[in-house]
Amino acid sequence: MSTHVALLKAVNLPNHNRVTTPELCGLCESLGLREPRGLLASGNLLFTSARTDARSLETKFETAASKQFGLQTTFFVRSAADWRSVVESNPFPDEAKRDPAHLLMLALADEPTAEAALALTKAISGRERVRVEGRTAYAVYPDGIGESKLTAALIERKLGTRCTGRNWNTVLKIGALLS
Repeated sequence: MSTHVALLKAVNLPNHNRVTTPELCGLCESLGLREPRGLLASGNLLFTSARTDARSLETKFETAASKQFGLQTTFFVRSAADWRSVVESNPFPDEAKRDPAHLLMLALADEPTAEAALALTKAISGRERVRVEGRTAYAVYPDGIGESKLTAALIERKLGTRCTGRNWNTVLKIGALLS
């Protein structure tokens, strides 16, 4: 059995994609996954599984969530080892220490091409900085996320894949639960 993290995209927004942690834990159990637990109410789920194929788990989650809750969202599954790599590979360690709320880890559904990563970098109009590493992107928002033009929609369009973000504080909290 190995531990995994599932991040849900755009859940529990006002009047949109509402799902509770107990419902998500029940979803895990219905899929034969063990020890489900949530972190915060923003779609962070930890569980153990004999299955190790993240893509297969993502598909199973998406199908079951649609069937059980009518929830149309993307699940991003990472193993505990993948998560440790996300933390260790952070290209912005100073920002992580100084201002972790403005550093986002973006889980990507697919690994973008180098050309797509460059296109994203060129599309930045403010002081934001982005680095793409495999199926993870890291974004620094020195002036805040709310007013930034570097939106999830722009990131997805330029990288050609879906994404969901978590600030560095949440990334570290998830990491601590995986230890």
